Amino acid sequence: MVHIFPAPDRRQHGVRTVLSTLILALVLGSLGGCASVPPPDGSMNQAQMQLQYARDAGAADYAPVDLDFAQNKFQQAQAAMASRKYEDAAALAEEAQADAELARAKARLGAARAQIQRKTQANRELREQIEQNLNAQEEAAQQAAQQQQRQMQEQQQGLPAQEQTQDMPAPSSSVLQPLPQDGGFQTLPQQQPQPQTNDQGGHP
Repeated sequence: MVHIFPAPDRRQHGVRTVLSTLILALVLGSLGGCASVPPPDGSMNQAQMQLQYARDAGAADYAPVDLDFAQNKFQQAQAAMASRKYEDAAALAEEAQADAELARAKARLGAARAQIQRKTQANRELREQIEQNLNAQEEAAQQAAQQQQRQMQEQQQGLPAQEQTQDMPAPSSSVLQPLPQDGGFQTLPQQQPQPQTNDQGGHP
């Protein structure tokens, strides 16, 4: 008994050949694409450098949110590098670099504002100290003037009493004359002035 097999369909064979060719092209293309993208070492280094600059500028104090964004993006870029996803790693490194630069700029601005506030506070304290010194000097001058005025008033009040005391006649005192008998002193009354008479014996 003879079996007769149908002739193979050339159309199906052609479709299989085309599919195999497409699959092989896709595999080769993906391998070639991976091989054509080098590791983004430069972008990673720049992102890491900008992160350090941001930390040194005080971003942890003045721009903590932007610094956290930059650090998270850089960690994701490192994970992509470990998985050989170089395109993703390059994109994440660029985003981390941009966030780090923004954090650094905000940190500089915050530090400048803080310095201005410190100088303003120092100037305010200095001005208050100067005002206090001026007020103290003014009070001292007023007290000195008041004291001098009181002294002048006291001198003016005591001056008439002294003048009155000087204008009063001195009390009459006895004249002490030595006595020739015993060498002592004898108290003689003060002589009163005698009225003058003219030579003709008349009264003045």
